Amino acid sequence: MAEGRIIKALSGFYYVQSGGEVYQCRGRGVFRNRKITPLVGDFVSFDENEAGEGYIMDIKDRENELVRPPIANIDQVIIIASAVRPDFSPMLLDRFLVLIEAKEITPVIFVTKMDAVTEAEKREIEQYSKNYREIGYDVEMLSSKDSENLPVLDHYFDKKVTVFAGQSGVGKSSLLNALHPSLLLETGEISRSLGRGKHTTRHVELVEIKGGLVADTPGFSALDFNEVEADELADCFPEMRERKRLCKFRGCRHHKEPKCAVKQAVETGEIKSYRYEHYLQFLEEIQSRKPRY
Repeated sequence: MAEGRIIKALSGFYYVQSGGEVYQCRGRGVFRNRKITPLVGDFVSFDENEAGEGYIMDIKDRENELVRPPIANIDQVIIIASAVRPDFSPMLLDRFLVLIEAKEITPVIFVTKMDAVTEAEKREIEQYSKNYREIGYDVEMLSSKDSENLPVLDHYFDKKVTVFAGQSGVGKSSLLNALHPSLLLETGEISRSLGRGKHTTRHVELVEIKGGLVADTPGFSALDFNEVEADELADCFPEMRERKRLCKFRGCRHHKEPKCAVKQAVETGEIKSYRYEHYLQFLEEIQSRKPRY
């Protein structure tokens, strides 16, 4: 029995990397019976029955998992937000951050196309970047010219499993191609009339980049909060999470409750008002969704 990590899933086969080799494996029927699907990123035990082929016998416990893309044991999600085309949106960025925080995965923020903004837009985005750094997030601002010279980003990937996320047209595939030219991912042409890109990725695969593994497919094709409960939402905002113990009421949702430390921090400017407004919008969205049975 050998052990390894699934690095690709395609047409019912799972490609398991073990000891520098890749084995083409099938999942045992027992997984189907238990309604368990092996995922890219899973650590598994497998039986090699012929040269380079085998059967997955066991799946190790997962640290975390995503549904889109279907991948497990992720260290970080790099959110790609563009400065323009599509325009920088703190609301959309906060949606991504909440979904990643809810999975207890580390988010990193890359803002692309900084060379295509006006001076006023640049100042505004730099202020937002400063705000997110103060919360504790790593933020990198990149111009199109940076794609030829990316060693400054190498440390983000070393010994980590990374998924890229972001709306269409922000430059996810272009950045992956710049980091790993032999990938030659199709870059989606942006339809300017629609203001969005074409979806260009296929199966899920982990590729070796800069000493780590990167999923060559963008994540989060759906940005709803179906898996986030109202009581968990504030924990997905680090600046609220660290103040909730100071609220008068246990289980405070930081909305209409009196003596709320989060609302006090918004009033004093310690928590940015736009972040709090997004929190209230997301809370309303979660509370108004239809119950699941």
